[in-house]
Amino acid sequence: MKTTIKVKSIYGKVLFEYEAENNSIKKTAIHAVNAAANLTGADLRGAYLRGAYLTDANLRGANLRGAYLRGAYLTDANLRGADLRGADLTDANLTDANLRGAYLTDAYLTDANLRGANLRGAYLRGAYLTDANLRGADLRGADLRGANLTDANLRGAYLTDANLTDANLTDANLRGAYLTDANLTDADLRGANLRGAYLTDADLTAANLIKIQSYFQIIPEEGSFIAWKKCANDCLVKLEIPVKAKRHNSLSGRKCRASYVKTLTICDAQGNEIKECHGKHDSSTIYKVGRITRPDKYDPNPLDECSSGIHFFISKQEAKDW
Repeated sequence: MKTTIKVKSIYGKVLFEYEAENNSIKKTAIHAVNAAANLTGADLRGAYLRGAYLTDANLRGANLRGAYLRGAYLTDANLRGADLRGADLTDANLTDANLRGAYLTDAYLTDANLRGANLRGAYLRGAYLTDANLRGADLRGADLRGANLTDANLRGAYLTDANLTDANLTDANLRGAYLTDANLTDADLRGANLRGAYLTDADLTAANLIKIQSYFQIIPEEGSFIAWKKCANDCLVKLEIPVKAKRHNSLSGRKCRASYVKTLTICDAQGNEIKECHGKHDSSTIYKVGRITRPDKYDPNPLDECSSGIHFFISKQEAKDW
């Protein structure tokens, strides 16, 4: 028996209708997309669209709240401002989809492919993004409070100004991600890969950083060791980091710092040994051969690369190149 199904807007206007044997909302939606129908503001609440091919669909502002879109193909779809709260998008393909400002609160996006997707300003509070592919996605200003991003691939993702308070980022790949000004308060970053990530002014208050520091550890945690730094007038200083000196390296770069150091040798720009020199950025800090040099204060925060302390590098070449 043939039946006609109408896709209406949230205001009741008919946007598309389709008649077929054993018709369904899924068949109707697929035909609408194939016909390049404008489904802006479509009312598809709770629609069963599992595995539907909706590539390039125009669903801007559509109401898809609670829709079942598991395994759906939404590549390049326009879902800007769409309501997808509580929708099941598990394993869905949303590559390069426009989800700017979309409402995805409590949505299920486990294993979803969101590579290159535009999620700028999207509402993803409490969303399930376990194992999701968000590589290169634009999440600037997105609300990800309490979102589950365990094992998610966020390599090179743009998360500037994103709110990740209480987010679960356990074992997430954040390599090269842009987290400038992001709010990571109380976020769980255990085992996360932050190599090369941009963390300038990111708020990591009470964030769980277990495993991260050990993963990025490039200096001895105990004992004394040799280090190098460049001072004013390109003087190269060989340092000893004493046994009792506090020390750490940055989680986002190769620069290290200590609570105090001992100067072993100093060479000027021509390679001649000299007895003392001044700091490159602070002329009041003086390094003298055989003497201890202390900073005004020492900041042990490994996420702030340029804070207080005596800065140094592990290798001589890195110091020369600085």
